[in-house]
Amino acid sequence: MIVSNVKNVPIIEVNSEAAKFTSMKALVSSKEGFEGYVMREVEVFEGGHTPKHRHPWQHINYMLEGEGELMIEGKINKVEAGSFAFVPPGSLHQFRNAGKGVFKFICIVPEEGHVY
Repeated sequence: MIVSNVKNVPIIEVNSEAAKFTSMKALVSSKEGFEGYVMREVEVFEGGHTPKHRHPWQHINYMLEGEGELMIEGKINKVEAGSFAFVPPGSLHQFRNAGKGVFKFICIVPEEGHVY
């Protein structure tokens, strides 16, 4: 069990040449009893983006703050606070900050997808 606050979680810088101005926090994982999955908060700062990539696992996302774009298989989808998305396994995808300030979202992936 865990009850905490995002302010108490260490920042993980996204160390990828394909990403720009992006960091995340692993909020809940198997360490807290969420077996097989990781819930992360991702922050993409102005002018930033996550890597354009594909992988064999699916993930779900919930947008918390700011304005962004989620590209899935070449289709650009505008997203904002309250938007949510399912990214199918094997699909090419990328998140981009499309506004001023931070673009922040929750990303839930299987443990093998928490690579940074």
